[in-house]
Amino acid sequence: MKDLEFLADIAKEAGKAILEVYGTEFGVETKADRSPLTEADTRSHQIISRALQAHYPEIPVLSEEGKEIDYATRRKWSRFWLVDPLDGTKEFIKRNGEFTVNIALVEGRTPIWGMIYIPVPAVVYVADVSQGAWQIKDGKRQKLTVKVPRDGPVRVIKSRSHPSPQLETILDLLPDHELITRGSALKFCAVAAGEADFYPRLGPTWEWDTAAGQAIVTAAGGVVLDFKGKPLAYNKTSLINGPFLVGSDPGWLAEKGILGRASALNLD
Repeated sequence: MKDLEFLADIAKEAGKAILEVYGTEFGVETKADRSPLTEADTRSHQIISRALQAHYPEIPVLSEEGKEIDYATRRKWSRFWLVDPLDGTKEFIKRNGEFTVNIALVEGRTPIWGMIYIPVPAVVYVADVSQGAWQIKDGKRQKLTVKVPRDGPVRVIKSRSHPSPQLETILDLLPDHELITRGSALKFCAVAAGEADFYPRLGPTWEWDTAAGQAIVTAAGGVVLDFKGKPLAYNKTSLINGPFLVGSDPGWLAEKGILGRASALNLD
């Protein structure tokens, strides 16, 4: 747990810098991919990258705000840190508190450690896929375990700022359900904590958006799968994920006819 605690300490320091900007009249730039960028993103990136490089000099760092590393270099990495210094910049700009700091350790093609920090309530989610996942709040650590949908409505969690017109097609496959809306990586945290049953993501994401959340959900007993039933893979040439499903049980996803539906939804 010492390494995970170190990651949490880094994220808290980055979160402090983020909140310093959050309390000001900050400016917003637009990146080449049309996503927003603030001073908070940059400050957090610098804090996390410096700390990881100093403490783990043998492990390279790939961050959203420092992603200009070509695949010819990345393909040689056996493990690397994958960082989103401020996940949910749109939520940060809206000042709704639903933004996070995400750090994952990827080994081969798979996230094996994950850390998500939510600065506004000061809550940490950490995971080692070989040991488990925990929420740390007010100094208290609670083990996380997903919940398999049983009786009652299926609790479906969806993105606050990235709606998908194909979501209704997925929802039609479900029995009674209720919708929960959250921003950033909070959706992964909700599934891992048993607060939501199912998170379908039908639009594209970057690898740094999902790696920490995937590690946390996996360590809590859940799954993050593409529509063919395979876990998301990392350090791809493009670093872009296709549509995926987050849930507690692949058997439940198959039973509801959700896996294998990419062609019908025009998601291939």
